[in-house]
Amino acid sequence: MVSCCRLTRPCLLTRFSRMPINFLASLGGSLAERWTAILLTPAFIFWSGGLAAWIWRFGWQPLEQWLLGLSEPLQMAIIIGTLLGISTSAVAIQGADLPALRLLAGDWPRWGRPLKRQRLAQQRRWLQRAENRWQSLLAQQETRGLTPEESAEYVRLDAQLRRFPAQPEKLMPTRLGNLLQAAQDQPGHKYGLDAAICLPRLWLVLPNEVKTELQTARKDLNTAARLWCWGGLFCVWCIWAWWAAFVGGLTMVLAYRWLLRTAAVYGDLLEAAFDLHRATLYQALRWPLPRHPAEERSLGLALTAYLWRGSDQARPIFSHGESK
Repeated sequence: MVSCCRLTRPCLLTRFSRMPINFLASLGGSLAERWTAILLTPAFIFWSGGLAAWIWRFGWQPLEQWLLGLSEPLQMAIIIGTLLGISTSAVAIQGADLPALRLLAGDWPRWGRPLKRQRLAQQRRWLQRAENRWQSLLAQQETRGLTPEESAEYVRLDAQLRRFPAQPEKLMPTRLGNLLQAAQDQPGHKYGLDAAICLPRLWLVLPNEVKTELQTARKDLNTAARLWCWGGLFCVWCIWAWWAAFVGGLTMVLAYRWLLRTAAVYGDLLEAAFDLHRATLYQALRWPLPRHPAEERSLGLALTAYLWRGSDQARPIFSHGESK
C-alpha cells in the first residue's frame, strides 16, 4: 500500500519546481542575468543559510505542508517578494561599508574608550620593542654585519614599522586602522602633502589607469567590509542551528584578513600615486616645483596650507609654465 506522503511529494516537486522554470523562461535576457547575479550575492547566501538553519531546527515537513497549500500565482508572488527582499537587504548592507570600516579601524564610540586605551597601550609597547630591535640591528649592520636570520628579521621589522603611523599620536587601536592611517600619513611624512587635503585635487589630474587601480582597490576594501558585516549577521541564525555561529565567525575572520591585504594594497597604491604624480599637482596649481629633496617637504606643507585656507602672501611666485 502506497503512503499518502509518497503520493503528495511528487505533486509538490512537480508544481514547485516547474513554476520557477516557467518564471525564468518568461523573463527577458537582461532581467534573467540580474536574477542570476542576485543568487551569487552574500545576501542570498545569508537568507539561504537562515532557511537551512530553520529546516535544521524544525525539519522540512512544516515548510512542505505550507507550500502544498499555495497556488501557483501565490508561489510566483513569494519568489518575486523573496528576490526583492534579498536585493533590498543587499542595498541596505552596502550602505554599512563605511561605518564597518570605521569600526574595524578603531574609530569606536565613547563606550569603547576603555578598550581603545588598553589596545593603544599594547600597540605602543610593541612599537617601542620593535623600534629598539630595529635600531639595534641597524647599528649592528653598520659595524659587523648581520647573519641571514638577523637580516630577515631586520627586513620584516622594517616592513612592519612602515605599516604604522609615523606620528605616535595618530596610532590606532587596530591593525587595520594603523594600515589606513599610515597610508594617509606617508605623503605628508615624505613630501609635506596632506593626503586628506591633496588627494581630491590630485585625483582630477591622475591618469585614468591610476584611477582605475585605486578604485579597484577601494572597491575590494568595501567588499571585504561588507562581507564582514554579513558574517556578523549570519551568527543570528544560531538561534536555530549551532553551526551558524561557526560559519559566521569564520566568515568574519576571513573577511578581516582580506581587509588587511586589501588595505595594504590600497595604501601602497595611494603612496605610489603621490610618488609618481605629485609634480602634476604642482604644475596644475602653478606651484613652484621643488628643486631638491631638502626643500620639497617645506614646499609641500606650504601647498597643503594654501589648498586648505588660501593665502594673501606674495610668496611663493606662481609658475608660468603650462599646466599638464
